[in-house]
Amino acid sequence: MKASATFISTLKEAPADAEITSHRLMMRAGLIKRLGAGIYNYMPLGLRVIRKVEAIIREEMNRAGAVELLMPVVQPAELWQESGRFQAYGPELLRVKDRHDRDFVIQPTSEEVITDIARQELRSYKQLPRNFYHIQTKFRDERRPRFGVMRGREFTMKDAYSFDRDFASGRRSYEAMIAAYRAIFDRMGLQYRAVAADTGAIGGDVSQEFQVIADTGEDAIVYCPHSDYAANIELAEALAPTEPRAAPAQPLVKTPTPGKATCADVAALLGLPLTRTVKSLVLATDAKAESGDIVRTKVWLLLVRGDHDLNEIKAGKVEGLKGGFRFATAAEIDSHFGCKPGYLGPIGMQQPVTVVADRTVAQMADFVCGANEADYHYTGANWGRDLPEPDLVADIRNVVAGDPSPDGRGALAIQRGIEVGHVFLLGTKYSDAMKANFLDETGKPQPFVMGCYGIGVTRLLGAAIEQNHDDRGIVWPVSMAPFSVVVCPIGYDRSAEVRAAADRLHDELAAAGIDVVLDDRGERPGAMFADWELIGVPLRVVLSERGLKAGTLEIQGRREAQATAVGQADAAALVKARLAA
Repeated sequence: MKASATFISTLKEAPADAEITSHRLMMRAGLIKRLGAGIYNYMPLGLRVIRKVEAIIREEMNRAGAVELLMPVVQPAELWQESGRFQAYGPELLRVKDRHDRDFVIQPTSEEVITDIARQELRSYKQLPRNFYHIQTKFRDERRPRFGVMRGREFTMKDAYSFDRDFASGRRSYEAMIAAYRAIFDRMGLQYRAVAADTGAIGGDVSQEFQVIADTGEDAIVYCPHSDYAANIELAEALAPTEPRAAPAQPLVKTPTPGKATCADVAALLGLPLTRTVKSLVLATDAKAESGDIVRTKVWLLLVRGDHDLNEIKAGKVEGLKGGFRFATAAEIDSHFGCKPGYLGPIGMQQPVTVVADRTVAQMADFVCGANEADYHYTGANWGRDLPEPDLVADIRNVVAGDPSPDGRGALAIQRGIEVGHVFLLGTKYSDAMKANFLDETGKPQPFVMGCYGIGVTRLLGAAIEQNHDDRGIVWPVSMAPFSVVVCPIGYDRSAEVRAAADRLHDELAAAGIDVVLDDRGERPGAMFADWELIGVPLRVVLSERGLKAGTLEIQGRREAQATAVGQADAAALVKARLAA
């Protein structure tokens, strides 16, 4: 292809609202143009990358035995009501009405629709296992869309759904998709980790995320450098301390801490390590009548060590909090503790609350906690002596680097990642809710065991750029690049010799199946090179009158600091070899 036959629109500076590297570079390289908050036009070069990504996904999904179909963006609300997700999904689900006042959704995912297909089409165990997939536009009404394609409102995803007769077969389908995902991301040349993850709004029994390693990633990935253990921080288990709780060694003292409302400030004032303090967080759960009216509210006090952070996903798995919780209101806190936040604690509360202590806190002795009085904290607090043992002890904190690995094979490390894929073994969550059954060998109806498998197609562009860039622009992996090679002739519009040599090389590479672009725009060398470095084409070939007189041209990889002069007759073969390597 010649550059004049496509559309190149680069910018010297990124728009002011571009927040992270991938967002800035995609805007500057002319891959995307913003249409609205979290909604982008994909320009020709950006679309070329998307099509490369989709082709790899299709090849590996087909190789794994999945069958492609296409489900609609707009879905009847009845299916979502049938599964129970029409209200439960929350405000990210865009709900609309047609002219007849019927409810529809703009789909963020397609579990309901594919389950409806299966219950109509898959009637016998003889038709199983089966895996369907599609690549389709999605919409999630993000409250705060940001980071360009990384957290947009409209995006493209590949969804696949497996249907099996039992959990053993379902697990095999799940493992086959994990293998396919590894092949997909390997072919894209990405550095990634597969990590255990929470099932979230999708639900299910087992789940793994595929995280592209990047310092700007929104997710924290926990892993053990000495084993295969890896998990999203939402799921990574913080083990209980192995040493027994120490005996009390200090008296309980109500200590003035004027104006010190954080654990860090209190520790600094008292000259104590932050690890001696306990942080108090107040939650509430509401029991509701069928009408939706709140009939009873229960208040909970969650305790984590001062240097630790509450993990809300783990907290949501504590018995009594599983149905959903919220942070308590100021009025609820005042009525139960008689004090404003910053000085709250488990000693001397005005009304009973359920106390949940993190495993680490349950093993602490002589700790510091709020005294439920402004400007005061207790020092020397001890379980059993100064306050009852906690009502519940649970893992409710985020792990930190250096914590022991749950598999017992070393200490944990943490790095940042960008989620680009997620696989779930759903079990019978949707087939039970939607009465999607098949007939087994005895003629009895059985629910499908389902799996669901997603890849963020457009998000992969941002993730790849976050992992592959420099101060000149994008550095695409060859398999994802809009073009594999760019031929840059100096003086194409002035020299018949340069034009003829460039055209011959372009045609030879194209005939060999190489995705090549010839820059025939007649740009100055500096501007031409800057454009293609910004766009991120992996290999550049430069032709000039001087080089051609010497029988040479120059080849330079996108990551290379210097070009290599090669014989003109050898150029095509060397380009092919470089790309193959």
